[in-house]
Amino acid sequence: MKVVVLMFASLKERAGFSRKELELPAESRVRDLKQLLSQSLPNLAGTMENVIVAVNRQFAFDEDLIPDQAEVALFPPVSGGAEFPTIVRVTTDVLDLDDLLARITLPTTGAACFFTGMVRAKTERGAPHETVRLEYEAYVPMAEAKMRQVAEEIRQRWPSVEGIAIVQRIGLLDAGTPTVLIACTAAHRDTGVFEAARYGIDRLKEIVPIWKKEIGPHGEVWVEGEYHPKRGD
Repeated sequence: MKVVVLMFASLKERAGFSRKELELPAESRVRDLKQLLSQSLPNLAGTMENVIVAVNRQFAFDEDLIPDQAEVALFPPVSGGAEFPTIVRVTTDVLDLDDLLARITLPTTGAACFFTGMVRAKTERGAPHETVRLEYEAYVPMAEAKMRQVAEEIRQRWPSVEGIAIVQRIGLLDAGTPTVLIACTAAHRDTGVFEAARYGIDRLKEIVPIWKKEIGPHGEVWVEGEYHPKRGD
């Protein structure tokens, strides 16, 4: 089937066109078109999560079918309101707390709350044991999508939160190394930043597909949780 794709604002500049006819397989959905554009236009890679899509001048969502001969418009969130910074990332790089704080700090920011998880060398809770290093693995595309969901849930519960950073480091990490960062900023300390950061790490442990293997003097073992996501998670 054939559709007309329209690009606006920064997406138009990244794509190199404002209007183009494309052929799609029958029964294609919005997510299929976004995936096709990401793969065929490298400059659009990484932008599809935040784009707004309209099919025949009505807002459309990833699961929506695209009819034949449709006009499909893609554009960034419309101007007119301040967008608070949100950083979600799975990385092999060292976590730079100063850089992340600078990126989620606004002129109105007066408080920041950080939670940083570390590789613990000695565990005394439960069955005491020693850990030399941890190996972290993630289903990266889904993990980053679920991190963004956690950030959205934080904003719904604590509207006063300004900036949010949720960053997970993966790979082999020695004892004493920071592994995960949840950070929230706000105008004042009594506006929910403490609770929001706590919620962020607890929710990450529930729904973000990240696993760790403990490597110690006596062997290796994958650590598995008990939470099973519910519909809507």
